[in-house]
Amino acid sequence: MLVSILHRVTGSGMATVGTLLMVWWLAALAGGAESYATFRDVFATESGALNILGVIIGIGLTLSLFQHMATGVRHLFLDMGAGYELRTNKRWAMATMFVSVTLTALFWLYMGMK
Repeated sequence: MLVSILHRVTGSGMATVGTLLMVWWLAALAGGAESYATFRDVFATESGALNILGVIIGIGLTLSLFQHMATGVRHLFLDMGAGYELRTNKRWAMATMFVSVTLTALFWLYMGMK
């Protein structure tokens, strides 16, 4: 049940936060260099490193993406009729949590190496 609720929350969260960030970014671009600098400074420092707010939002959106994707794949298999046994269903639900956290950590480790 938790995984199903997280699937809905992560989908809505990505849509809401992602849309607001994109609109803010486009408005900052249209507003000129000063507006864009304000937007950029919220998420990055002068040296190009991420601010703590940028890290929190970035990791949150990345975790939401991977959780939503893993749960979507789980639901795809459930729609095909597989995995309705209680033990299997619980194992797949736990796997979505593990996969989303692991992929998020790997993604941010990879991005940190660049």
